[in-house]
Amino acid sequence: MFPGSGDGTYGILWGMDSNGSSLQHLSQGECLRLMASVPVGRIIYTRQAMPAVELVNFALDRGDIVIRIDHSGTLAAATRGTVVAFEADSLDPSGQVGWSVTVIGQSHEVTDADEISRLEQIGISSWAPGEHEHFIRISPGILSGRALSALTPS
Repeated sequence: MFPGSGDGTYGILWGMDSNGSSLQHLSQGECLRLMASVPVGRIIYTRQAMPAVELVNFALDRGDIVIRIDHSGTLAAATRGTVVAFEADSLDPSGQVGWSVTVIGQSHEVTDADEISRLEQIGISSWAPGEHEHFIRISPGILSGRALSALTPS
């Protein structure tokens, strides 16, 4: 079930379209809960002074987004100590419902051995081939989300 499917518990109604759907603003807690329900998101960073987007596997850890990457890749160099954006979503095109969460925050490489050991246990695996031995943590500065849902007839 997508948030806002008529039970009134998922945020503030932003508007209603003529097809009976509603667009709702999600609370920070709801944004984090929904993000935790999907394994893949998009990281947006700067590469050669231009925006770049990459699909990555991720997990949430203590309210932060954690990705596991190849230390030598372009993404690794671009996400150490920089401001990045991150987006995760889930869509059902046939029902015209879904949600999207966007995070903007500071990224940094995890270097503490104890933290790395703990993060290895939370099960982040990459779908991309190669060694992914380094962790990047993104701490949300701005967190926002929206859900589009079909209203149920009363």
